[in-house]
Amino acid sequence: MQRVTILALDHAITSSVMGTMDIFGQVGVTYNFSMGAAPEPLFDVEIVTLNGEPVSGFNKTQIVPHRSAAEIQGTDLIVISSFIEIETLSTCKAGIPWLRRHFEKGATIAAICAGSFFLAETGLLDGKRAATHWGLADEFRRRYPRVRLDPNLLIADEGRLLSSGACTSYIDLAVYLIEKFHGRTVALQSSKAMLHDFSRTSQTPYIVYQPRKDHGDTKILGIQDQMERSYDQEFDADRIARSNGMSRRTLERRFKAATGDTPLAYLQRTRVEAAKQLLETGLQNCDEVAFRVGYEDSGFFRKLFIKHTGLRPSDYRLKFRRSACGCL
Repeated sequence: MQRVTILALDHAITSSVMGTMDIFGQVGVTYNFSMGAAPEPLFDVEIVTLNGEPVSGFNKTQIVPHRSAAEIQGTDLIVISSFIEIETLSTCKAGIPWLRRHFEKGATIAAICAGSFFLAETGLLDGKRAATHWGLADEFRRRYPRVRLDPNLLIADEGRLLSSGACTSYIDLAVYLIEKFHGRTVALQSSKAMLHDFSRTSQTPYIVYQPRKDHGDTKILGIQDQMERSYDQEFDADRIARSNGMSRRTLERRFKAATGDTPLAYLQRTRVEAAKQLLETGLQNCDEVAFRVGYEDSGFFRKLFIKHTGLRPSDYRLKFRRSACGCL
């Protein structure tokens, strides 16, 4: 059996610890039981903390480890829990050489959600791709500019270094690792036993556009507010520039510097967010939604929507809208 070591950090998201343990623990057990076969567990799973003492998890839960990290002489896989407080990073510095040492000995290391921050602290991710929660992307980039963060990825796989986005991605990451260690058939069996969506590969459909507004350019902030209030109206960059006392070139330069987007890209993302709300709550068809957010060409709208969500409007509605009775 492969040895799995789950590192529970201070302020851990409890499910990223206990849920991960349960998933690896049921491999070769739950599916076999359902099929009337004898259990054949494939992983030996332990929870550790850096000092061997219980840690306080999210919502005041206590996570009691099997042992301390220092007692682990060898392991095949280390899974770093997610956590709710970024300040956790300052309390777990002792874990950095421990992680590096086990990586050098051949262990695979996988980080869940904010756990990617701790993995990045080791320097092992420098020059490599990483994933984390899409809402933490800006902070991650600020702290670790040498890491190639892709917030659209659900799982970033760099051989023996893996990371995933959002706290419930522990399920996707665990199943992905089951496949990595024991093949697709075993991973599919585990996925079916847990009613897990095996096809989920991206965070893109879940990402909510969060425009930058902490830049301090009051003129651009006013233009952002104007665009958000009248996103369904015809866009005229020249008129907006003139009404704000600047040339179009100056507008585009200042807007890009302040927000990271061109005015047109900003408007498009604002319109897509509005369309997502309509699809989640209303019954309008795609042509009607396109028109409501400012597009007469529904074909262009569909392409734009797919670009920013990874889904066609109709598929997005199926995924995120529930009927009045709570059923899809």
